[in-house]
Amino acid sequence: MKRSLITKKLSSLTSDQKLLYRKIVFILAAGFCLTPWASPPIALMLGIFLALTHENPFHRISRPASKYLLEASVIMLGFGMNLAVVLKAGASGALFAVGSISATFILGYFLGKWLKIPIKASGLISAGTAICGGSAIAAVSSVINAAQSEISVAMGTVFVLNAVALFVFPPLGHVLHLTQTQFGTWAGVAIHDISSVVGAASHYGQSALYTATAVKLSRALWIIPISIAASYIFQHQNKKSGESVQHKPQVPWFIGLFLLASIARTFIPQVASWSPIVTHISEAGLTLTLFLIGAGLSRRMLKAVGWKPMLQGVVLWIFISATSLGVIMLVVR
Repeated sequence: MKRSLITKKLSSLTSDQKLLYRKIVFILAAGFCLTPWASPPIALMLGIFLALTHENPFHRISRPASKYLLEASVIMLGFGMNLAVVLKAGASGALFAVGSISATFILGYFLGKWLKIPIKASGLISAGTAICGGSAIAAVSSVINAAQSEISVAMGTVFVLNAVALFVFPPLGHVLHLTQTQFGTWAGVAIHDISSVVGAASHYGQSALYTATAVKLSRALWIIPISIAASYIFQHQNKKSGESVQHKPQVPWFIGLFLLASIARTFIPQVASWSPIVTHISEAGLTLTLFLIGAGLSRRMLKAVGWKPMLQGVVLWIFISATSLGVIMLVVR
């Protein structure tokens, strides 16, 4: 009875009043994500729920805001990490990079041909799975002149799998009795976006968080050579269709600032004394980032993802998750 009264009351509001109502709800939800009661999975699900039930009233600014907030939060996270830990974790993650990235692209190519997925959309899904989710898709799409529909398909596929990983990986890690280092390495390799990597790893433990962040950032550097390779692979095809070709991939400059923050934490004693406060702020920022990413979902994006791209994404994700887990359990302690 109460629900029907609320529904009737909302339906009687003018369009401006409804917009104001959605803005208030969105701001209150974002504020909640900055409290100690909001965990990364809760923030993501809250954002998705509002996006699908109320629509995002700030959709024009929430996507760029989430990008810059994520980068700023990762840089601040560097102030809590000793440089030796970063280099060790990055080196261990680099051992998996060449083999896993190459294998993912090869498998993705043949899956795309078998499922008859447009080659650019298939390539973007492979890039998002192999490297770092939405960031890799954005970078590669800019140099191969992918259509907006192809970008939406790849983004939607990776988004759904990212959300699943955030909930599935921590319980699996506990069931498999993975150490902090093992789980952090696995999350950094097998989860698509750094936001979900950090969300899952922070749920597992502080050491896992630091390892996962370093591994994922070292993996993100592969955006540059992969984008350059993609631009030349698609250059001939784009010229035949009369499209202009870009050769400037988006460089993840924030990784350099993350390393500088870690260097400051390691060699400047004053920085080490206030790094716990900065780390706490960065974790709150990352939780809010997940809310904004969830709120960026739309029904149109979900509709754009057919079963074939989703099947390719799932198969690639299972492949990279299973193979990397097997290697990590053998060689990482």
